[in-house]
Amino acid sequence: MSLPEPLRRQLGSFSRTVFTDSHRTGSQHPGGRADNEILSSLPLQMSLYFNVYYFPFWWLCTVVMLHLKYLSLSDYFKFILVTIMIVASLVEVIRLYLGYMGNLQEKVPELAGFWLLTLLLQLPVIIFLIFNEGLKSQPLERAVHTIFALFLTFQVITAFVTLKRMVNKLATHFCLEELPMPDFYSMGKEERAVSMPGRAPS
Repeated sequence: MSLPEPLRRQLGSFSRTVFTDSHRTGSQHPGGRADNEILSSLPLQMSLYFNVYYFPFWWLCTVVMLHLKYLSLSDYFKFILVTIMIVASLVEVIRLYLGYMGNLQEKVPELAGFWLLTLLLQLPVIIFLIFNEGLKSQPLERAVHTIFALFLTFQVITAFVTLKRMVNKLATHFCLEELPMPDFYSMGKEERAVSMPGRAPS
């Protein structure tokens, strides 16, 4: 299972635009780096691993607390919390899948999708759950939301660094592949004459 090709192209284009280091020049040669260098991030992978086990605990605590305080909430916040739980659960499954695929297999579009979902959806939702007073958050809720927010913040930072490294490595690789090679058949007559000094020009 992988991302649809149009979405992969869009995310790849986004990654090249955002994460490419503009200070790097095409003349730089990656001589200090092996071609088979591992670009995956161990800290990011460890964070994703623990996140997989923490999310069910977070979900269970949030659902239990929502059940206990449901009648004391206004209809407006009841709707918001139920919607958040449904959306956050779906997004989290997709987000963790993209994170695993993007980091372990060094796939830039998948990792960029993971980074965007974390930064634009999950992190704002968790911050909303922590700081909105109308939700009547209990100490247990604030604690589990804060731990989840720390997970997400760490993943945003490490995924950004990993994406920059991957995109710059790919950019350097493609620059080297596109360097023009000398064409023997397009060499000037004077250059070939130099290699045959014994022959007089006709």
